[in-house]
Amino acid sequence: MTPIKNCILNKDTSINPIWLMRQAGRYLPEFREIRKKNTNFVKLCLDSKLSEEITIQPIDRFGFDAAIIFSDILMIPYGLGQEVEFKKNFGPCLGNIDLDKFEKLDDELLTNKLSPIYDLLENLSKNEKLKNRDLIGFVGAPWTLLVYMINKVSPKNGLSNTFFKDNILIDNLLNILDKFIKKHIRNQIRAGATIIQIFDSWAGLINTNFDKYLYKPTSSLVDYTKKLGVPVICFPRGIKDYVEFCKIVKPSMINIDYNTDLKKLLNDVDIPIQGGLDPKILLTDKNNLKIEATKYLEFFNNHPYVFNLGHGILPETEIEMVRELVRIVREFK
Repeated sequence: MTPIKNCILNKDTSINPIWLMRQAGRYLPEFREIRKKNTNFVKLCLDSKLSEEITIQPIDRFGFDAAIIFSDILMIPYGLGQEVEFKKNFGPCLGNIDLDKFEKLDDELLTNKLSPIYDLLENLSKNEKLKNRDLIGFVGAPWTLLVYMINKVSPKNGLSNTFFKDNILIDNLLNILDKFIKKHIRNQIRAGATIIQIFDSWAGLINTNFDKYLYKPTSSLVDYTKKLGVPVICFPRGIKDYVEFCKIVKPSMINIDYNTDLKKLLNDVDIPIQGGLDPKILLTDKNNLKIEATKYLEFFNNHPYVFNLGHGILPETEIEMVRELVRIVREFK
């Protein structure tokens, strides 16, 4: 059994598998070379040959225990027909919402539009370099996709005062997202994904009606994925109560951020845990990296744990620091 699945399904604590969120991306010089020639990010995500090359790049360099596909959570809004553009030094920009168009969208139209992602997974599932490694597919959680679709840009400065104004729009979008995210999950699993991760990147912005925006929509996806026989990892970044989340949502494994109360988590959560290290630690020095990484390894020494970060690896991270992190994890006794 692959290391991460073994950790999740058999609660194995004999090793600490390692992979990193955004491991296929901007910190790699070989990725930057591809990106220079491919300025349209959406088109790059939908180029199955280049996406395969990018997905494999960190495996070639560091030998991580899992590959996560090179794609983006905003492929769902794109697949629904909302305009999605990534602007340099700014981030994603989304167009207007056409609710009537979304509601009339046929399942197969979304599948056809996103078919290069499924081609990517099929190709990767046959790639010898991924033998004995997990192949992670992923989706954005309904709340985070809702935020991008309504806000139209990254909500790093918070949500607008009018965000919650149109309840009918919000309710309809949540229903539409539930349907099509599930379709995307199913398609990824059929194409070869062995694990699904649900990224709720903006879960920390929820300060009202947690049941509606966080627990119910995520539970729906978790239950669906489990019924397809595949483990599901949840990353509700920035929430204050991971323990409550785990009790209600019941993911196969929980990915934590770097502000998590580890002692409370370990006392009250019995499922496997992933992540936690602040990606900024990789911007310091090797000695500090060893101290901080070892804290997590020692803390979760007797608990099923997959080493990862508390958010995606930063683009300014040096290659040698990533190599050192892998060495620290591999040599930990």
